[in-house]
Amino acid sequence: MTELTGTDLAQAAAEAAAVVLPAAMPLTAAGAQPGTSEVASLFAGAVVADLPGAGRIALLVGEDLVAALASSPLGGLDLAAATQPAVDAVAHVLGLTADAARQVETALVVGDLGGAFTTVPLVGAGIDAAVLVPDALLAPRPAPTPTFAPVAAEVPATATPAAPLPTFGAATAPAATLSAPVRGIEMLHGVDMEVTVELGRTRMTVRDLLALSPGAVLELDRAAGSPADLLVNGRLIARGEVVVIDEDFGLRITEVLDDSQAG
Repeated sequence: MTELTGTDLAQAAAEAAAVVLPAAMPLTAAGAQPGTSEVASLFAGAVVADLPGAGRIALLVGEDLVAALASSPLGGLDLAAATQPAVDAVAHVLGLTADAARQVETALVVGDLGGAFTTVPLVGAGIDAAVLVPDALLAPRPAPTPTFAPVAAEVPATATPAAPLPTFGAATAPAATLSAPVRGIEMLHGVDMEVTVELGRTRMTVRDLLALSPGAVLELDRAAGSPADLLVNGRLIARGEVVVIDEDFGLRITEVLDDSQAG
């Protein structure tokens, strides 16, 4: 059975993250290297996630993704939620399960890892992200069966030779100068969103809430037959009528709202 070294394991984990991390172009894991205290300062955003009973991993992202999430037409989106699939992919390769990711200040990431770690840069047009894995999680082990298969980008026959793999250190240029110009909503096309359909609202006192029992009826602030609201990340984006599809409820969109109506 093939055994992965610590470097191989970090590389494999980063390759899995590269497949599912939101990006404007395919990302490539550029080679595992010892982590340094300067690495976090090269990025605009950071998330960490606990691996119960094992430790903690981190993901650093560039300004492009942070800006795209902040300026989304669906309202400001959460970096931790957008990068959760990448965090889960790293944990899976390590043979572990990740808790919910949480966004932290980039300056706190190295301290949060609690010791020596390995960094793997994810490269697109520049150094767009980096996966940070504590060395304590990189003990040699049998190679896992891959679930997250890396996607190879097509390279035109006339393409120029690839640039040397990046290394991090005190002299490394900031990610903002290495990344491509800020891209918009296309970076977020693969981000999962929670969509909510709201029939109506009401206000109640605590006393009335505590008095609720099976069979109680709440009167909502919407007339029967009025359209229901479709909200994404708490932002109203459309209205429609409730329908039944194979014994499940659905929503037939009747109106898509523009920014002024959604606000």
